[in-house]
Amino acid sequence: MIRFFLFLIGFGFSIIGCMYIILYLNYLTIGYTMLDYLSFISRRFECLLAIVGIILIAIAIFKKGD
Repeated sequence: MIRFFLFLIGFGFSIIGCMYIILYLNYLTIGYTMLDYLSFISRRFECLLAIVGIILIAIAIFKKGD
């Protein structure tokens, strides 16, 4: 049961993080370079949730037991 909730939390985090990463792509249209964009999203907490979510999903899938 814990693995299921860990998977759901990870899925939610990754959806939120990926949504913000896609939304911030609009900065490329106003003149940001790709390096500026990558630097910007690497410093935003909500974009880092995508990485945290993927890690939680991987833990939920590959964890032994339960």
